[in-house]
Amino acid sequence: MTALTTATRSLKPAEVEKKWVVIDGSGLVVGRLASLVAMRLRGKTKASFTPHVDCGDNVIVINAEKVLLTGRKKDQKVYYHHTGFIGGIKERSAKFILEGRFPERIVEKAVQRMLPRGPLGRAQFGNLRVYKGSEHPHAAQQPEAVDVAVLNRKNARA
Repeated sequence: MTALTTATRSLKPAEVEKKWVVIDGSGLVVGRLASLVAMRLRGKTKASFTPHVDCGDNVIVINAEKVLLTGRKKDQKVYYHHTGFIGGIKERSAKFILEGRFPERIVEKAVQRMLPRGPLGRAQFGNLRVYKGSEHPHAAQQPEAVDVAVLNRKNARA
């Protein structure tokens, strides 16, 4: 029997190198965009992925108002929230939210529901910034642009 010479290496929080990444959401399918963003936020695209450490990148999503929902989800998908009062369940369609004041909430909710629940997931979700227009205030961080549409032909719709 031979002994393995390579050992699994766990990162410590001080050893994590975070990059800034910008993704243009115009014409992209929401679920596919959210799954790729969630993988980036968790750090699963890195060789040094450690499950119990926040080793993901900081992700900026621009043009969130131009994302697409496939099929009839724009009319049929419903988002619920509760006011805290008896009988206070409220519902809004995806179309209502996308045409409203805060269309970036569609992308935020999709990504948030793909991250783990708990303190680590909340910390990773804090590394996401979503903007409805093409402008963002993070130019000083020199974010690297990632084109999600070329990764798979199903990621974008014409």
